Amino acid sequence: MHTFQPFSLDEIEINPFVKIGKDWGLVSAGNKENYNTMTVSWGGMGIMWGKKVCFIFVRESRHTKTLLDQGELFSVSFVDDSYRDALNYCGSHSGKDEDKFEKAGLTPAFKLNTPYVDEANFVLICHKMATIPINRETFDDNTLIPRWYGDKAPDHKDNFHTMYIGEIMESMAR
Repeated sequence: MHTFQPFSLDEIEINPFVKIGKDWGLVSAGNKENYNTMTVSWGGMGIMWGKKVCFIFVRESRHTKTLLDQGELFSVSFVDDSYRDALNYCGSHSGKDEDKFEKAGLTPAFKLNTPYVDEANFVLICHKMATIPINRETFDDNTLIPRWYGDKAPDHKDNFHTMYIGEIMESMAR
């Protein structure tokens, strides 16, 4: 297997609507003693506060949110489509009582004491800059609430997201 090499973000040519919204990523947080990963399909990349950033959204109920809140760094790993089963598993199971990396057939690796998915072909290591809770009061378009947080989403009723904005400290590719 090829090793990761630094990758300049100035050379990135991805479509974020496909890479994040369709292909999905794996957000990992914690440290070598206590870490977890989860699938993320809401987020993006851009410029904020004069820095290159990645932003992700995590529901209140997710175990990874606890690790994100406790730490300063997180990673976003992108795998190819041969890992679709692992992405589905990491998006539908909790790491609170199991090692999701192991159960999903993924290997944890660490950079700056931050976990990422070793099977990835592209990884961002991010320093958390802002944590922004989303709740009913933050919506300007209240028609979104029933679909994503209300009666039309019984598994996610009142299970709002938190937005994490992280400065991209390292980017690696194979």
